[in-house]
Amino acid sequence: MASDLIADSARRLFAQHGGFADGWPAALWQAIEEAGFALSLLTEDDGGFGLDPDEAMEPLRISASVAAPVPLAETMLANWLLARAGLPLAEGPAAVVFAAPRQVPFGRHLALLVTCTAQGERCRLSTYAVAGGDWQHGSSIAGEPRDDLASLPAPTGSATLHLNPQVPRAIAAALRAQQIAGALQSVLEMTTRYAGERVQFGRALGKFQAIQQYLATMAAETAAAGAAAQMAALALPLVDDHPDRLVLLAAAAKIRTGEAAGKVAELAHQIHGAIGFSQEYPLHPLTRRLWTWRDDHGHEADWAATLGAALAAGGPLWPQITALQSDRF
Repeated sequence: MASDLIADSARRLFAQHGGFADGWPAALWQAIEEAGFALSLLTEDDGGFGLDPDEAMEPLRISASVAAPVPLAETMLANWLLARAGLPLAEGPAAVVFAAPRQVPFGRHLALLVTCTAQGERCRLSTYAVAGGDWQHGSSIAGEPRDDLASLPAPTGSATLHLNPQVPRAIAAALRAQQIAGALQSVLEMTTRYAGERVQFGRALGKFQAIQQYLATMAAETAAAGAAAQMAALALPLVDDHPDRLVLLAAAAKIRTGEAAGKVAELAHQIHGAIGFSQEYPLHPLTRRLWTWRDDHGHEADWAATLGAALAAGGPLWPQITALQSDRF
């Protein structure tokens, strides 16, 4: 299957470039671009592979599962918007901002910045070459760059996109949901392995009933987050005919994956104890990203307000819930 080939290719690529040191992993990013992963949401006509949305998300989930410090989600979204607008695709790392260029992921390493602003029922895209720009350096909880741009240069291109203005932010949230799901799977596997190997009071941690309950909760939350992320990925084809439905499905996915991120990270660190935060141990690069991604492009409370308001205005609740998935799922 194509999905297996894509996943195997991504696993090999990230394994080959693993053990990420501090700083920008230029060789990894070059390999990502050469593999075409930054274009995976695009159709063949637009320069992509024409993958199913869930297949297209595999490299993103795998990159998150190894805490790869690259703006893959951001560049995927930028290229998707640029292709729809008929603008040149990004040549290098890119990101999309919906307001002022503040706390831009990997800002100092970007080649292109795309601004996306609402104009009535449409979106206005503008592109800026920002390599070497006046970036004020900052960082996320995970230690990844989150930079402010003092001022935008002259735009290199612009276009009006006939797209519901809520959709780009919803897709950004859906991409973060994929990353959360990928990282959660690694956290679960790492914690299960540790509980089986670590001995306390003459028994492996995993033999204690309390630890077993923690692991069962983590497994359930990880499975629910994975299903929610997949739901959001499969909803992407609704963008033209049912954009409102896409927004609500992305909202539900971001809510569910965000909730899972909080619970799984907490239990993982309880099981690991102090070693989970030690510099050399690979747990905290994943959990700190989970905490960061949980807030990106809307926290659960933000999307719950969007989802709740839409459902409250739509009449009886159950018909709306079943209608959200009736065509595609």
